[in-house]
Amino acid sequence: MAVNVRHREGVVILELSGKIFGPAALEFKRVFEEEIASSTGAPKFLVDFADVTIMGSSGLGALTGAYVTVDQRGGLVALVNVGTNIENLMIRSKLVEQFEPFENEDQAIEALNAD
Repeated sequence: MAVNVRHREGVVILELSGKIFGPAALEFKRVFEEEIASSTGAPKFLVDFADVTIMGSSGLGALTGAYVTVDQRGGLVALVNVGTNIENLMIRSKLVEQFEPFENEDQAIEALNAD
């Protein structure tokens, strides 16, 4: 698993690739927490799953934990390119309503920056 971090219009974009479970989920959590800690004000995050082949419950736990931290700081987390595997995992875990998936990055950035 790899995480590429970039910034666009005040939004931190985490581009994930590979399999997100076990030790890879811990790495995802670590990177997300570092980005949250270095952000000022209400952080805005977009997690891009375009190159994720599979995500397990540990990956979902890392995502959920980061969501809670960002939410407590008044921030937002959005998702883009959510595949069937991840969507089904979120539905089974009853977390689908906490995360708003978007069709593309432009749409997500616009929504995250809407006041």
